[in-house]
Amino acid sequence: MSVLQPSPTGSIGAAISNAVVGLMHDYTGRGPTKAKTTISGDLVVVLLADSMTKAETTLVDNGQDDFVLDMRHRFQNAMREDLIAAVEMNTERKVIAFMSENHIDPDMAAEVFVLEPQPDGDQSEQAED
Repeated sequence: MSVLQPSPTGSIGAAISNAVVGLMHDYTGRGPTKAKTTISGDLVVVLLADSMTKAETTLVDNGQDDFVLDMRHRFQNAMREDLIAAVEMNTERKVIAFMSENHIDPDMAAEVFVLEPQPDGDQSEQAED
């Protein structure tokens, strides 16, 4: 039976949140100010808040919401492999699907990872911050 254990630097959820925030900062020049990771069975969800850059906020203020959402989608595609690697490293499980979505008002994003089912079928739920 494989059970997720806290990493040496804190909980698995916190490690994933920190990795995602760091990657967003590296790719966009600014990371979100809030992040929470929830792990349940084969599902990992990272909810992010307050992640828009000043340039993106300026575009939104000028009615360019669709452009900002498209640009965010392109960044998430560019970050895809690094985001997946961070989740795989911290959960020690393979990611079989990744989905990402953004919302303008309020400024939020969700990064969703589906993990390969465990061989023993263990689907016990676990939530981490």
